Amino acid sequence: MSLEKSAHSGARALMGPDRGAKGRRWGWWYVTEHRLKTMRAYLWSILMGSVGSPLFYLFSLGVGLGALVDSQTGSRGIAGVPYVTYVGPALLASAAITGAFEELSFPVIGGFKWSKEFYSMNATVVRASQIVWGVTLAALFRIVFTVAVFWTFLALFGAVPSAWGPFAVPTSILGGLAFGAPLMAFAASLEDDDGWFALINRFVIAPLFLFSGTFYPLDTLPVGLQAVGWISPLWHVTELGRMATFGLPVAPWLAVVHLVYPLTLAVGGLVLAYRVFARRLSK
Repeated sequence: MSLEKSAHSGARALMGPDRGAKGRRWGWWYVTEHRLKTMRAYLWSILMGSVGSPLFYLFSLGVGLGALVDSQTGSRGIAGVPYVTYVGPALLASAAITGAFEELSFPVIGGFKWSKEFYSMNATVVRASQIVWGVTLAALFRIVFTVAVFWTFLALFGAVPSAWGPFAVPTSILGGLAFGAPLMAFAASLEDDDGWFALINRFVIAPLFLFSGTFYPLDTLPVGLQAVGWISPLWHVTELGRMATFGLPVAPWLAVVHLVYPLTLAVGGLVLAYRVFARRLSK
């Protein structure tokens, strides 16, 4: 069944008089369910990426580059830990951001332009806010799965020495949402792709990955490049992850900034996404 037929069948299911109240109450979940079903079309890609990426990065950084760095730094390591332990939280957060990009870019513009499934949903009792929540929740399912698998591999590689290590999972998920929510609002505003997502991938995600303290402490960069880290949700949630996984010492005020900044991006992005969805669906 095509995405458009699936969306229309879901719309008809919510149009009956006995289902109006249920649709108004649970519309967000129906949207989530529909989005999760569409993911089955590329489920194999999700599984391979979720398993293959951590294995590739951890072997290359733990056995390859990591061994070289550790041989030069000795017992000091980077921030007092082996290199793979240091980069692990950054890779974890990067995986969350990648998942958010893939679910909240093309699928969002597609829901308006190609399949037009958002219009079908909104033709029922499902509101724009519920569509936003449903799309976001479905993306979070993928992000949570990806991060959980990645964290498991980190633990197997011995890169999570602290008992607080599991807290790196929610901080990474927060990073994915902090990046994905504003992206969703932007994607919903586009009438056509016009290469925007390729540009974002090349000129936003790639620089953030390189200059957000991923492979080395941010303060070792030139001052101008350090500004990239400060505006990057990746650096903030990476530092939170390092605090959890190996006890990176961070000033209390800075720890608050690391938490508040991505939270602000996530909430602000969701509010903006709702406004864009509501305006476009009302046309």
